[in-house]
Amino acid sequence: MLCINNSHTDACFNLAAEEYLLRSFSENIFMLWQNEPSVIVGKHQNVWAEVNLDFVRDNHIKVVRRYSGGGAVYHDAGNLNFTFIENSSNTDFNKYATQIQNLLKEIGIDAKADERRALTLNGLKISGSAQCIHKNRVMYHATLLFSTNLANLSAALLPHPSQLDNKEANQRPVYVKSVRSLVTNIREYIPGSMQINDLKNVIMNYFIDNKTDNNTYTFNKKDIEAIRQLREEKYSTSNWIFNASYFK
Repeated sequence: MLCINNSHTDACFNLAAEEYLLRSFSENIFMLWQNEPSVIVGKHQNVWAEVNLDFVRDNHIKVVRRYSGGGAVYHDAGNLNFTFIENSSNTDFNKYATQIQNLLKEIGIDAKADERRALTLNGLKISGSAQCIHKNRVMYHATLLFSTNLANLSAALLPHPSQLDNKEANQRPVYVKSVRSLVTNIREYIPGSMQINDLKNVIMNYFIDNKTDNNTYTFNKKDIEAIRQLREEKYSTSNWIFNASYFK
C-alpha cells in the first residue's frame, strides 16, 4: 500500500487528488490530509439546503463538492482526513472504521462505531465517513475532529431557511440530506500535550510500521499537474459545486 502524507490544504486540490488516485493508480492507497476552512458537500446534495452561504462567504470558508455521496462536513486545520483506496470487488467498508478505531487506541481513545460507521466518544461524534466505487476500486474516506473550531462547524452547516426560496435550490427537489449529530474534539480526551502534528506522525507510523509492504509515496510533478488540471476543470467550478447531482 502507498502511504501519502499530503501537505496540500486546498480543498479543491485534495478532492481532485482523491479522484485522480482512484481512477489513475492501480496500487492500494492510504492518504492523510487536511484542508483550510471548507464545507465539503456530498455528490448528491443541495448546497442551499446544507450550507449557510452568508456565513461561509463572510468567513472566507470554501464550499466544495466531493466525488462520494453522504452528508456535508466542515474541515479546518483542526480536522484530519483519511482516504483509503483499494482494489476490491466485494469490500467490507466496516474494516476501515475498525482501522481508525485501532489506531485511536494507540493514543488512549476508545471510539465506538455506529450503523453509519461514524465514530463517537461518550455519544458525541468525532468522525464521519463516505465511500464510493469506481470499476474495481473502492474509496472510503473519513474525518477526525481533533481541535476543530466547533462554533464555525455548527454555523457553517446550519443553512438559513430562506435559502430554499432560491430558484436554483428549487431546481433540485430530490437530494441527499445530512444526518446532523452533536460533535466533540478528541483533543479534550487525550492526556498530555499532544498536538495535531504529533497525531499525524502517530497515524503515518501506524500504517508504515504495521505492514512491511506499505511504503511512503510523494506526489511527483506528473501527479501534481494532473491533479491541478482536474481541480481547474472540475472541482473549482461553480457548475460542479452547485449542480453536480445532475452528473453521472
